Amino acid sequence: MAKKVKMVNIADELGVSTVTVSKALSGQKGVSEEMREKIKALANQMGYKQLSEKKSTKKIESYNIGIIVPDRYFGKYESFYWQMYQEVATIAFQKECYTMLEVISIEDERKLELPKLLKENKVDGVILIGRPNNGYIQNLRSNECIPMECLDFFDESSNCDAIISDGYFGTYILTNYLFDMGHQDIAYVGTLLYTSSINDRYFGYCKSLMEHGKKVSDDWVMDDRDWETGDVSAFQIILPQKMPTAFVCNCDLTASNLIKTLREKGYRIPEDISIVGFDNYLYPGLCDIGITTYDVNVKEMAQRSIHMLLKKMNREIYKSGVSIVEGNVVYKDSVAKLK
Repeated sequence: MAKKVKMVNIADELGVSTVTVSKALSGQKGVSEEMREKIKALANQMGYKQLSEKKSTKKIESYNIGIIVPDRYFGKYESFYWQMYQEVATIAFQKECYTMLEVISIEDERKLELPKLLKENKVDGVILIGRPNNGYIQNLRSNECIPMECLDFFDESSNCDAIISDGYFGTYILTNYLFDMGHQDIAYVGTLLYTSSINDRYFGYCKSLMEHGKKVSDDWVMDDRDWETGDVSAFQIILPQKMPTAFVCNCDLTASNLIKTLREKGYRIPEDISIVGFDNYLYPGLCDIGITTYDVNVKEMAQRSIHMLLKKMNREIYKSGVSIVEGNVVYKDSVAKLK
């Protein structure tokens, strides 16, 4: 029996990525016409069957999956969410599915404008990465015939299945670590209510403080981003008058911005101030010191989201609700032990 030809086989032959092959075969932008013709010719030569051919000959096994991300989560630098999208796309290709990315502008999000992928019925299912503003997800969910998964957030009002990282327990462990290193005055940096992830990490911080006999001080809970645009890198973090000896940041990008702000004020990291982050992801060159952080298992989160969505699209039995993916602490250079 002839071996089944996959997109990765075509990609290996031409020395390109599976993303390029997928775009060429599905007619998406981002591929030169010369390369597109090469890919189509080789696919035909190798006997690769496209989605439309498969649907006409047997039960549907391949799908078009829409990846929807609010624009404010992609930001100025290659973000954690861009890494998450790449993992989802890679795993989808391994399952012989096409992915289509649509980034929702701030204006469309405000107007509750549905993505074109949904309005034009181009996809069989949707993965929503990053929580949109209130009301937008409910508008998405109004189309009940489209299977949907939320990735890296949970919206309690929409009854949408979700895959999230263990922000609560992860930040609890990080804050405990700061206490173990001798710190007693510990602040939190993250704009509360902006995302469920920020809130979960804040509550993990609160749990650690409570168990160590400490109260949460309003002065030591600081915003880290612009509420309208979500911009973190250019946001000016306002330091408290009375400084703590350590900060818990809701993500590594926030931690790198805080380190920059502290250095401008003459503080040394970690000699004067210790800092921990979250995600274990930072665009190269943003920070010259390794940030102690909680490594999010992005690959496992992406695998679960595709696995669950395929079950929904195949109308198989599945367990609904929230799936929490554990990670682990990565110890680097941003924390010093108090004498």
